[in-house]
Amino acid sequence: MKLIVDTRYAARRPWVPRPSQFARWARIALGRQAQPARLSVFVVGAARSRALNARYRGKHKPTNVLSFAGAGNCPDGLREIGELVICAPVVEREARAQGKTRQSHWAHMTVHGVLHLLGYDHERVAQARKMAKLEIQLLDKLGFSDPYA
Repeated sequence: MKLIVDTRYAARRPWVPRPSQFARWARIALGRQAQPARLSVFVVGAARSRALNARYRGKHKPTNVLSFAGAGNCPDGLREIGELVICAPVVEREARAQGKTRQSHWAHMTVHGVLHLLGYDHERVAQARKMAKLEIQLLDKLGFSDPYA
């Protein structure tokens, strides 16, 4: 599958992944999609994350990842999957608090965000179980351990 990942950085500290890492993680989450696709990843700081989270979710605090659906099929043949907005300081803080490596938590947030773009959710218990099970399987394919253990 051809996947174009447009990566922008408004924050680079603490450590953030390279564009190629985001692309690898997103490909695994997208699975066997046949149509060429484009995904945007925007790495931000706490202030931008807080502002977006307040505007779109009514929560006045920064969050680890926000997912914004894309336009779908475009005239150029690409499927616009959407955009992930990932907050570097929140991901760093969570990784440290949960005893995870930075890389494994970034991979988890990328996979988690892409699954949201594919229609998965965790608002209800059954949905959360289904999404978590898939995240565990996908992260295992990437060589990472269960993010919920």
